[in-house]
Amino acid sequence: MATMSRSGYGSEDEDSTPAMRRLRRLSLHLLQPSDRPAPEGANSLVPAACAGKRRAGGLDADVAALTSYLRGRHRATQERLYRFFVERPELHTPVELPMAAHRELCLRQMVALVREAGVRPLSLMADDPAEYFAVMEAVGGLDISLAIKVGVQYSLWGGSIINLGTKKHREKYFDKIDNLDYPGCFAMTELHHGSNVQALQTTATFDPVTDEFIIDTPNNGAIKWWIGNSALHGKFATVFARLILPLQGKGGEPADMGIHAFIVPIRDLETHAVLPGIEINDCGHKIGLNGVDNGALRFRSVRIPRDNLLNRFGDVARDGKYTSSLPTINKRFAATLGELVGGRVSLAHSSVGILKVAVTIAVRYALLRQQFGPPKQPEISVLDYQSHQHKLMPMLASAYAFHFARRYLVDKYSEMKKTNDEDISADVHVLSSGLKSYITSYTAKSISICRESCGGHGYAAVNHFGDLRNDHDIFQTFEGDNTVLLQQVAGDLLKQYQQKFKGGTLSVTWNYLRDSMSTYLSQPNPVTARWEGEDHLRDPKFQLDAFRYRTSRLLHSVAARLQKHMKTLGGFGAWNRCLNHLLTLAESHIESVILARFIEAVKSCPDEKTREVLKLVCDLYALDRIWKDIGTYRNVDYVAPNKAKAIHKLVDYLSYQVRLVARELVDAFDLPDEVIRAPIGLQSEAYAQYTQHIGF
Repeated sequence: MATMSRSGYGSEDEDSTPAMRRLRRLSLHLLQPSDRPAPEGANSLVPAACAGKRRAGGLDADVAALTSYLRGRHRATQERLYRFFVERPELHTPVELPMAAHRELCLRQMVALVREAGVRPLSLMADDPAEYFAVMEAVGGLDISLAIKVGVQYSLWGGSIINLGTKKHREKYFDKIDNLDYPGCFAMTELHHGSNVQALQTTATFDPVTDEFIIDTPNNGAIKWWIGNSALHGKFATVFARLILPLQGKGGEPADMGIHAFIVPIRDLETHAVLPGIEINDCGHKIGLNGVDNGALRFRSVRIPRDNLLNRFGDVARDGKYTSSLPTINKRFAATLGELVGGRVSLAHSSVGILKVAVTIAVRYALLRQQFGPPKQPEISVLDYQSHQHKLMPMLASAYAFHFARRYLVDKYSEMKKTNDEDISADVHVLSSGLKSYITSYTAKSISICRESCGGHGYAAVNHFGDLRNDHDIFQTFEGDNTVLLQQVAGDLLKQYQQKFKGGTLSVTWNYLRDSMSTYLSQPNPVTARWEGEDHLRDPKFQLDAFRYRTSRLLHSVAARLQKHMKTLGGFGAWNRCLNHLLTLAESHIESVILARFIEAVKSCPDEKTREVLKLVCDLYALDRIWKDIGTYRNVDYVAPNKAKAIHKLVDYLSYQVRLVARELVDAFDLPDEVIRAPIGLQSEAYAQYTQHIGF
């Protein structure tokens, strides 16, 4: 090492040619971190053995124990569904399939799920939401289009009956939705309005003479758009429209009572013909999810019985009198949308499953693929390259973190449905918004990174990344645009912040703000800001404190900015001026929630060896997030320069350590080959499967 220059191996003369400089850089690239972060100094680079050989002292991961801890209560249900579809090859979705054929196959798959496999999704959603979400993950593993079609039928169309209707609606529709006699759709989005549901223009005008509502599309902008199940298969639609009561406004004008939901038959139950007054057109081929028949609907004076108003939060009597237990349009609207959070929970849940598939394919291929190596030695696995570890290991850690966060979300949602507790409902609304937004955005980016990490073979359609990317991409938009959902999280944080200073109580997820706002907003301790020992950096308290400190600082600063700008710009202008700050705040809070659930899951793990492995993965998740936002911590002197460098080195070291158990970590996801589907991502004989696929 004495002859090593400051920039690497070799003398200055040897480094003088471009070829030697390139060779030197490559040799450095192949080096793995030493067993501990190296001390500072000019000659601190330490050579290490090739990562293809396990380092003494590395953790051993027990796949069976990890799998057992990860498995949910309803794994048996998922395995039964996997076996059912494996034994029915005619229900498998091929790699290449025209849109029309894909739609018909998707319908057959859903019919088989319900009428042959005996699954009753609507009953599960009502009685055991956790099992419903497990079913959705299983069918999504087989074809994401199938999961979305099932979700439209049960979570949206069926869910609107359960959550927005009353006893008379459940008695009339529940069983026939559950057994697929009544296929339906959920008509909320319009051509001109998606996120801004309160601005929808479709009208439902009460006719007191005939005791009916008249559904109308007043202009092209009000055409219902992107309505799943409507282009071909739906017979009913839950239509969201403005409830108009004639002569009940000021001066005898019509009264607009705000957005309500109505059951509108759209096709004849016997002939399947589109009903009079309704025009349905096909939205056509999409980037992904082409097994789902999205359509556009126009209504021309379509009459429906008064009983077709889903009247849980507002009703119209025979004489046209409107009644509601909620005093204002805004409160009724909030209650209506608050009952539809199940779709967000389902998307967050499914997105974690899709991330697991993508990471599993990428990691297994990176372990299999060998490229380059030291002179006169065998080639090494591409996962032995530090750059590849940097791409995939934090992503693998995130998949584990999201797994435990979604488990928490489903538990909270199930508790909400059982108790109808208002505080829990408010908590779940914001939590589902934040996790749906954060997880689906992260998964969308990660799928592209996984594809890239698999090189040219990742570009083959058979290796599944194209379908995963295209089908998942819209998860960032439907059930609430991610940017809009993050603003809801930020808005609730500001509300909780205001209550904190008024002495009010905080909802469960925000408790840390009540207990620690003063601590987090005080000046950072100059001593702890310089601590760089590994034990300190891997202490869950330091990690969670750092996450929460960042959130508290962001919350305090954006509240001050909003107050300042409101004086000159007004509420809307101030919010828009601070919008990026608000989005960062929301993401920071959600990351704090995710880390807290991961730390709790590590502590609760009963098996010591498994707990050690999970602790390693959790440390990587936490410290990688801190490093990615190190500028925030440095700007307020929460982390001194020496500590920032120590965190960076430790992230590299932990990525290497996770790489040593990467195979076991992805195997513990327990994903069957029928879900992985990519030849390069199979557990054995990947290259043989791949070559056979193209005819060798």
